[in-house]
Amino acid sequence: MRRTLLPLTALPLTALALTAAATLTATTTAHATTTTPRISTAFTLPGEKVYPEGIATDPRTGTVYVGSYADGTVYRARPGARTAEVFLPAGTDGRDTANGLRVDARGRLWVTDSTTGVAVYDSRTGTRLAHFEVEGGGASFVNDLAITPDGTAYLTDSLRGVVYRVTPAQLATGSGALRTAFDLRGHLKPQPAGTVTLNGIVADRTGRYLLTVDMTAGELHRLDLRTGAITRVTLTGGDLLHADGLDLSPDGTLRAAHNTTNTLTRWQLSPDGTRARLTRTLTDPALQIPTTLTHTPGRTLVVRSQFDKDGPLSPSTGTPTTFTIATVQGL
Repeated sequence: MRRTLLPLTALPLTALALTAAATLTATTTAHATTTTPRISTAFTLPGEKVYPEGIATDPRTGTVYVGSYADGTVYRARPGARTAEVFLPAGTDGRDTANGLRVDARGRLWVTDSTTGVAVYDSRTGTRLAHFEVEGGGASFVNDLAITPDGTAYLTDSLRGVVYRVTPAQLATGSGALRTAFDLRGHLKPQPAGTVTLNGIVADRTGRYLLTVDMTAGELHRLDLRTGAITRVTLTGGDLLHADGLDLSPDGTLRAAHNTTNTLTRWQLSPDGTRARLTRTLTDPALQIPTTLTHTPGRTLVVRSQFDKDGPLSPSTGTPTTFTIATVQGL
């Protein structure tokens, strides 16, 4: 029996902030580019009720993986493909959803299931290598994940306000419980019970810290991997309200997908990750409720979830069209 799925945005949601026409705002700074971002379709996803949520790129091969929030299907798009193929069918290993996706340095595909935890797959054969599950009673929502240079995975729980950790040693055992690494409940702004808070998470390339977004408060938190300290990042020029997925480039460029406002933002981090300055904002209905993104040199791939089209967002604004992944150049 399928479980009842929780929406990814703060509840209740009374209306979607969709714009009637495309609007582009570029912040001009000494380091900001002047290229106008362009949105097009990278590839399509087969199926009528896909409602994609997560995306990951394998940097070794260029293969892109996309997860379905509706039924847990994981799709694969090889370089140059115009249509993705099913890689892991719906319900594989009992998976109900496929939220956060990452490919680690050894080519293993990590897939979170919001209802249970996370599973790790061989990206070549699709064989499940390990799985870890949430312990204890009470509501939980395992959402997104990041992997640090030492191979440790960190996962956000959007309802519990914590970040779990899976170390390489734990991964080698093949299974176990998700253990809390950071408890942010005393650092997040108070919200009604059941509110989605923590969502996207990224790791600094040197392994010094993590960044995770509180999408309801619009705030970014820095988690120090050496000291365990939790601090709030100082944001200049804007906020991260409704921010869902994050992507952090090696040069300190942070990109965010703001779902219900059909917005993408670009930020420049300070070298120590304690400050972030907004350098670009792109708002366009063509993004179709973007949930997350993955950046490679020259383009940014963005998930068009269409959650507002008879999906998990309420009220519905109509029926979905073909599900696609967008490519944005110039962000």
